[in-house]
Amino acid sequence: MLGAIIGIIVSGLIVGGLARFALPGKDPLSIWKTILLGILGSILGGLIAGLTGVIEAPGEGEEMTGGELVTGFLFALAGAVLLLILYRRFVQKRSITGPDQTA
Repeated sequence: MLGAIIGIIVSGLIVGGLARFALPGKDPLSIWKTILLGILGSILGGLIAGLTGVIEAPGEGEEMTGGELVTGFLFALAGAVLLLILYRRFVQKRSITGPDQTA
């Protein structure tokens, strides 16, 4: 149980950090907000991937293939980037590109 929680935190940090790296500009997000960004982005990306039928949840005794893992990771990253864009736009009230994006 503890290993699963630590795994979720570490993967959230990786996905959230990569999402912040993918978008230019400064973000005053603490490490905990970066972890939350990654976790929520992973959930959003997984929902989108599942609803569009790109990946399916493995059945009993089945494991995900390498391609499905990579696809899931890319959807998690895309979900985190989308959430970061929405955060910048509606919470920080700044644009994503242009001269005021570094505010």
